[in-house]
Amino acid sequence: MPEPQAYGLWSLVILNSVLFIFFAFTFFKPRTGRDWRSFGAFSAFLVALFTEMYGFPLTLYFLSGWLQTRFPGVDWWSHDAGHLLETMFGWRANPHFGPFHILSFAFIGGGFWLISAAWPVLYRAQQEGALAASGPYRSIRHPQYVGFVLVMFGFLLQWPTVLTLGMFPVLVFMYWRLARSEERETEARFGPEYATYRRATPAFIPRLRSRAAPAPSRL
Repeated sequence: MPEPQAYGLWSLVILNSVLFIFFAFTFFKPRTGRDWRSFGAFSAFLVALFTEMYGFPLTLYFLSGWLQTRFPGVDWWSHDAGHLLETMFGWRANPHFGPFHILSFAFIGGGFWLISAAWPVLYRAQQEGALAASGPYRSIRHPQYVGFVLVMFGFLLQWPTVLTLGMFPVLVFMYWRLARSEERETEARFGPEYATYRRATPAFIPRLRSRAAPAPSRL
């Protein structure tokens, strides 16, 4: 029996891109210009990912000589071989059950959960004119940006490509810049209240034993 076509499946590129972008949209619900910039960058990452996953395997073409020499027994034009980490580390079974693939689900699921848990807290705070400091905001100051980074890192574990590997540090830096800009605006609005919260709460990585962040008066 001939092997099923692994690439050139542009309908799957479009379908997966639309589904995951819409899924992320339902979690994040962008409203401001800053929200749309962060969401747009994340969407571009997903489109680049699924283009290589089902459309055109640019990374495999780019690395084909080295891969074929280093791993001569692998059919690099099959879909399973696109799970590069499983293939390169010698995972012989179905790559969808490989360690990197399973770990990727933990990062992707955790990222989407963090985005989903943070959004209603931020929305309620914006409606009430208060500082968001409950829920995930008790542990880190920018849970939604951290969520996006976790999701992207999970996809990198699952299907690394030259393009997404190049985009990842650029997007992380962009989210860091957006977070700093957001902090300046929030500090200008809330003054000492935000300064106290900022001293007690890390920006991106929670402390193992963090001090409780001061709860705002109206949240």
